[in-house]
Amino acid sequence: MKVVVIGGTGLIGSKVVAALTEHGHEAVAASPSTGVDTLTGEGLAEALAGASVVVDVTNSPSFADDAVLDFFRRSTEQQLKAESEAGVAHHVALSVVGTDRLQAIGYFRAKQTQEDMIRESGVPFSIVRATQFFEFAQGLADSATEDGTVVAAPIKIQPIFSGDVAAAVARTAVGAPVNGIVEVAGPDTFAFEDFLRKGLAVQGDPRPVVTEPQGLYWGAALQESDLLAGPDASIGATSLAEWSARQA
Repeated sequence: MKVVVIGGTGLIGSKVVAALTEHGHEAVAASPSTGVDTLTGEGLAEALAGASVVVDVTNSPSFADDAVLDFFRRSTEQQLKAESEAGVAHHVALSVVGTDRLQAIGYFRAKQTQEDMIRESGVPFSIVRATQFFEFAQGLADSATEDGTVVAAPIKIQPIFSGDVAAAVARTAVGAPVNGIVEVAGPDTFAFEDFLRKGLAVQGDPRPVVTEPQGLYWGAALQESDLLAGPDASIGATSLAEWSARQA
């Protein structure tokens, strides 16, 4: 089976390509570095020739509200148009657990737009929503740092190893379209402060972390469980402790 992985040279995409290849599929990494630009459509038709599945794991280079919305809208439009013309039978997109609950944040409004476009396209689809990756702890801390201290929102988080996300995306890609959402999450739930502290420790980052009762997540007030997956989520195999030990 030929599977084109849009964003196939990035953190998740490269692992999806490796997983599919290991299981005997023809996995094609498509990105600007391989001559495919989903914002303009350049190289898409050639990459999708003969493809059964397209996997979209791209992300916007800017998280500014207007820029991220423009990125997902244009990229998704180009992909779906090219897929329809090429007769692609399954579109798989990576999204984020809680997207529908996080609409006060511009990034998640953009992801919701992406999801809605996929649903309305007529192309059979599967949307894989993942929780935040272990690897994102430092970036999350950066977004919440005030005067050298990380000020965490009073919420819970169920982070996951990027390799487990990629494995879930690859499994979904070679399965039948669900025409809905599949959730994947890590095996453990943490207070946000605890996860940030553990993640920063792996990076040797000494910033103190505190929970602020009125603390915000990317500028928005969340309910305690907004970042948690539902009861039917697929659970990744790798714990934060195991991943941390590997980094050390």
